[in-house]
Amino acid sequence: MVEEASSLQSLQMAILSSKLFVLSLIVLSSVAGGVQSRNFDELFQASWALDHVINEGEQLKLKLDTYSGAGFASKSKYMYGKTTVQIKLAEGDSAGTVTAFYMSSEGPNHHEFDFEFLGNTSGEPVLVQTNIYVNGVGNREQRNSLWFDPTKDFHSYSILWNKRQVIFMVDETPIRVYTNREKQGIPFPKEQAMGVYSSIWNADDWATQGGRVKTDWSHAPFVSSYRGFEIDGCECPSSTTMDENTRRCSSSSSVGGGKGFWWDEPVFGELSVHQSHQLMWVRANHMIYDYCADSGRFPVLPQECVRHQHH
Repeated sequence: MVEEASSLQSLQMAILSSKLFVLSLIVLSSVAGGVQSRNFDELFQASWALDHVINEGEQLKLKLDTYSGAGFASKSKYMYGKTTVQIKLAEGDSAGTVTAFYMSSEGPNHHEFDFEFLGNTSGEPVLVQTNIYVNGVGNREQRNSLWFDPTKDFHSYSILWNKRQVIFMVDETPIRVYTNREKQGIPFPKEQAMGVYSSIWNADDWATQGGRVKTDWSHAPFVSSYRGFEIDGCECPSSTTMDENTRRCSSSSSVGGGKGFWWDEPVFGELSVHQSHQLMWVRANHMIYDYCADSGRFPVLPQECVRHQHH
């Protein structure tokens, strides 16, 4: 009887452990958005220079040569959420070229979140520039080096956008945060559905060393490769109004059985302690330029930089 009781207890513990494991998977899935990488055609379509867009199924390539660059765009627009793509940048001497991955709404008062990868001469690091437009106003550039060579392998680049903050992430490490400080009179991007885009083009008038290094077309074509396309956001049909989209994409919406969106959970309202340390490390070791520290360009510090500089 003792052995039977022991066996029964062991079986019960095993069942409980199994249930807890499944529950943990469900929780992790909900926190992560439950998103799996999808093929390009499910989420995106080529938007210009179709003959320079090479679709290989699980992998896509954008090509830049003397004739044209190329680009693609999401089939839908979204309000809040997270988008990620894995990119391997053009190898070798890519000076003068820019590969961009960004979100943007439309119109003169548009919002925009930019990753721009600035090509460089062979042996020099590729820099990533981020920028944020709010109500049509940008000029919020930061530039960072990376802690790896982005031309040798695929790395993930993500934008997380909710009502509290915008986070730019590289391999899930935050490299920039724009916090909602509307209570201090600082504008924050909201209430505009945004598409997801990427492109490659020639920008040798500014991209490399301020335009001093021009594109060497003997190295063309320049090819950036993509895979692991993910968009987990509140989709906004073109047939609905901005007000309707705002109501539908709010966490208090009754759509979906009254459930809110994972990105509106309090845990995503600010960086975790670990993420804060990661951001501090990036800023200390990899920041090349910060508009908030450019007194020559901004004799009067931009309003959103005051608290940022203080910290």
